[in-house]
Amino acid sequence: MFTTTELSWQETALCAQAGPEFFFPAPGSSTREAKQLCGACEGRVACLEYALTNDERFGVWGGLSEQERLRLRRGSR
Repeated sequence: MFTTTELSWQETALCAQAGPEFFFPAPGSSTREAKQLCGACEGRVACLEYALTNDERFGVWGGLSEQERLRLRRGSR
């Protein structure tokens, strides 16, 4: 479980300014723009950690797509 301090990255995350459809594109749509925005975000590492810890299965989190996070999880076992 994450504390309020551990989730403080959400307050300044660039994704909060872009809207959810940007990070949860329709199936088959490009995630390139979302990943570029993540790359410029100082909360990227905390976001990715959150997604992996909470098994987020949809969308771009911490600059990685669903498939990329799945590969990352499989590789860390």
